[in-house]
Amino acid sequence: MLWPVLIALAALVDANPIAEVTRRQGGSTMLRFGCSQIIIDRIDPLVNPGQLPSPHMHQIVGGNAFNVSIPSTDVSSLATCTTCSFADDFSNYWTANLYFKARNGTYKRVPQVPNRLLFNDQFTTKTTGGFVVYYVSDGKGKVTAFKPGFRMLVGDAAQRAKVGNGKKSQSCFRCYSGPNFGGDNAAPCQDATLDTEALPTKPCLGGIRSNILYPTCWDGVNLDSPDHKSHVAYPTTGMPTFSGSSTGGACPSTHHVKIPQIMLEIVWDTTAFNNKADWPADGSQPFVLSTGDPTGYGQHADYVFGWKADSLQRAMDGGPCMGASCASLKTQTNDVAKNCKVPSRFPENYDGWMTTLPGMAM
Repeated sequence: MLWPVLIALAALVDANPIAEVTRRQGGSTMLRFGCSQIIIDRIDPLVNPGQLPSPHMHQIVGGNAFNVSIPSTDVSSLATCTTCSFADDFSNYWTANLYFKARNGTYKRVPQVPNRLLFNDQFTTKTTGGFVVYYVSDGKGKVTAFKPGFRMLVGDAAQRAKVGNGKKSQSCFRCYSGPNFGGDNAAPCQDATLDTEALPTKPCLGGIRSNILYPTCWDGVNLDSPDHKSHVAYPTTGMPTFSGSSTGGACPSTHHVKIPQIMLEIVWDTTAFNNKADWPADGSQPFVLSTGDPTGYGQHADYVFGWKADSLQRAMDGGPCMGASCASLKTQTNDVAKNCKVPSRFPENYDGWMTTLPGMAM
């Protein structure tokens, strides 16, 4: 499905029952919903479980079971609330933060702002920090929802250069051409002009958007693996682009179980840092991930599954569901979601101007 067609479907939601919109989409499911930030902290229960602090800062959304370690069990039985619009999604999703590095060498965290209005989803436009999460299914019975204890990692925090032909279809930055999500017309990571695998090299008049996509095939046995990646894989046809209606081609025999396509979408408000007089004297772009990565190639994302009971499978089988509307899923208000909190495990300055990134002696 072309992105303009999906945007047109979003407009239909206002005037048609969701079942009719789903029928026009061909039976596939695409959840798109917002989650407010639950914490910014220097912990990583997937890559660095039990380590306090972890090497770099993260921004996290989802359930309040998030901690220095998360047991490999049913996370929905550990959490009591979530910052996401779907009340049964107690999963945790997290990424590195983005910082501005000024000409004088100091750093300032780039704030996150709510995403654009689609599918009449008012919740997403009123989130605090956080980001949008997508889940895509090809249709009823065509994907298997994740199992309790499942977790995975996509991307490599240590990567600093393009590898092979690149992974732009799975990790990219959109440089908005103007205010109000200017130029946001093509599908994620598919705009030849505005989307890049590396961080944009020029001022982005409407800010920068990150998109990160996870693999869509699973070995059907392991809920995790030592590198948090080997138990999942991409289809035999390669890394699938995002269409909102397909999870890509057939899975390899080693990872034969098709799982939902997850995509994270983060909007960074970089507009306060567009004065090139404040940029590095050599003219290089001034943004850096909290890993110390000035390239953007090290963009990565972690996931710990936590949907309650069979709620995700029901949604992936049709619901009917589109955007943030799903007949089989309970929703909650922004006020309830924003009251979901976890304590800071390693309190430190992450918002004021600083001479080094948290954990990074640069």
